[in-house]
Amino acid sequence: MAEPRVTQLTGVHAVSALGRGAEAQLAGVLAGVPAFGAVRRFDTAARRVTVAATLPEVGPLGDELAAAIEAACGSAGLVGAQREQCALLLAVHGGPAPGVGPTPGVLAVQLAAACGLSAHTRVYTSACVSASTAVADAATLIARGDVDRVVVAAGYLVEPDQFALFDAGRALAVDGAVRPFSAHRRGLLLGDGVAAVVLESSAGRRRGVEPLATVVGWGRAGDAFHPCQPDPTGAGLARAVDAALRRAGLPPQAVGYVNANATGTPQSDAAEAAALRRALGPYATQVPVSSTKSVHGHALEASGLLELVVTVLALRHGELPVNAGWLAPDEACPLDVITDHPRQTTTAHALTLNAAFGGANTALLVGAP
Repeated sequence: MAEPRVTQLTGVHAVSALGRGAEAQLAGVLAGVPAFGAVRRFDTAARRVTVAATLPEVGPLGDELAAAIEAACGSAGLVGAQREQCALLLAVHGGPAPGVGPTPGVLAVQLAAACGLSAHTRVYTSACVSASTAVADAATLIARGDVDRVVVAAGYLVEPDQFALFDAGRALAVDGAVRPFSAHRRGLLLGDGVAAVVLESSAGRRRGVEPLATVVGWGRAGDAFHPCQPDPTGAGLARAVDAALRRAGLPPQAVGYVNANATGTPQSDAAEAAALRRALGPYATQVPVSSTKSVHGHALEASGLLELVVTVLALRHGELPVNAGWLAPDEACPLDVITDHPRQTTTAHALTLNAAFGGANTALLVGAP
């Protein structure tokens, strides 16, 4: 019987308000200093909340994505014909206003051509699970033997339309801080995020490239509970976690860290805690948990990829990120939340979770290469 094909992560790049490059992301989440500040990119005078985690200088999203793809391919050692064999899976917002820029499908084609990738592209516009869904699809394609390598890229730069929608919906934290799982949490804050990763079968090792991590499991599930609110029982997200563990052939006790979706909103954080209890059982109160959104903000369509990069780098470094903004425990979230300072770890596996409006849920399980 043929050996199962593993999906290895061989190249990464990421940009957020924490800085440019993967190492800047790691340093930022381990420092635990939130990157939120006054928005100067557009006028927020009419808004209730006026802060986000934004880069002081940033180019058009297409340019930032192209640079991220180039950097990720470079770190994976992909050149020439090797790039030409890479499909591009792109996670971005559903589409610009007429005349503002290319549609997502056109943007994907343009990026593939500019970066020397294959003409095979796919676009994901499924809100906050866009990037994590793209990673799950890439891993499926590789595991099935359809392809040897895939580039996944994702991007969101804080802009006035989404900012206004979240502000009008009273989802943004009026106290200017994201406090996942904490008592007195007030909501989320948006943040810039652009990332790209290269996922491969064993092709990377054959080129002499040492993988950064392995995507060992992935799961997706919907709960369709409410257009905007999560199922308070956490059933959908728990099914996604179950599927990721089952695909990896691992028990809950193998999970040594969870980078949670936790946005800092009262309902979603409590629902996620319930999901972890359903999926992990008694172990849910023992596994270290944090949400790096507390530092870099919510990057919407790009969140899943930015948080995957951060999680992989933290595992390799042996330190788990702080859950910033913590005030006090909340009885609705009885978890082992990492507060005050990073936690040393030797764990080989970590979960990164994402959820979106409409009841979409994803779980990615990564491990040592």
